[in-house]
Amino acid sequence: MTWKEYLISKKIDPDRFKSGNNRLFREFDLLFSQVHPDSFTAQKLYLINKIRRLYKLEPEDKKTVEAPAKKPKPKMAPRIKK
Repeated sequence: MTWKEYLISKKIDPDRFKSGNNRLFREFDLLFSQVHPDSFTAQKLYLINKIRRLYKLEPEDKKTVEAPAKKPKPKMAPRIKK
C-alpha cells in the first residue's frame, strides 16, 4: 500500500493535504514508508482525524440507480367459488 492509497482509504485528499501542509505530508510519508500501516494508524490516530476534517476527500459522483417499479402484490382469492 502506498502513502497516497492509504490517505484515500482514510478519506483524506492527498493533493489538498500536500498543498495545504507540505511539511507534515512529507514527515508522515517518511514515517509511513518505515512502519506498517496499522502501526502508523495507531501512532497518528488523533492527528489523522484532524487532517481528515481539514482535507476531506470528496466522494466521486456515483451513478444513482433507479429502483425498479414495484409490482402490486397478488391478491389471495379462494379457489372454491360458491
